[in-house]
Amino acid sequence: MAQRGPVHGPLDLPEPHSYTATMMTTYRISWLPALCLVGSIAWLSVGCSNKTIQYPEDHARYLRIDQAVESLRQAYMQKDMASLVSLMMPLDQLDRLQEEARGDFDTFSAITLEFSLERIMVEGDDVDVFVHWQGLWKKNADDPGLRQRGHTRLQWVGTKAILLRGMQGDSPFGMKARQITAPTSPSPKKK
Repeated sequence: MAQRGPVHGPLDLPEPHSYTATMMTTYRISWLPALCLVGSIAWLSVGCSNKTIQYPEDHARYLRIDQAVESLRQAYMQKDMASLVSLMMPLDQLDRLQEEARGDFDTFSAITLEFSLERIMVEGDDVDVFVHWQGLWKKNADDPGLRQRGHTRLQWVGTKAILLRGMQGDSPFGMKARQITAPTSPSPKKK
């Protein structure tokens, strides 16, 4: 069998003199593009750091709406009926809501409720806040608790003072009544 190409030993390198002087020089980096990049980043960060609010009255109103929703959640979790009532308009529908909250306060020792705002719609003085909520209601420390979640539309009114005027959908209030009507899972039968 004929061998093709040159034969080299184990330490022999092919063409040992293949490097030239021009290949051995170092590559010079131009600092101009790097300086331009750093300068443009610095200029953009300084130029974009002062963001002014285009509609300050609307921004302030959205902050008040967000604060009202958070105050409603906190008042319910802390079982603060006075604060809860102060956030509501004196309407018959809300009287029922207040009674349901009172029943929850009497029944459960610990209430944990989380709100996630999905959308806020403002039309004149009327504000609709669409909320996804989830919570845990416990009768005592040993109770595993009642876990519920749902979607509701909180209907608010006002521009300076934001007050609750209604609620539609799954209400996070009234878990005492839901606990009574909730079906219990049958216990497994032993054979």
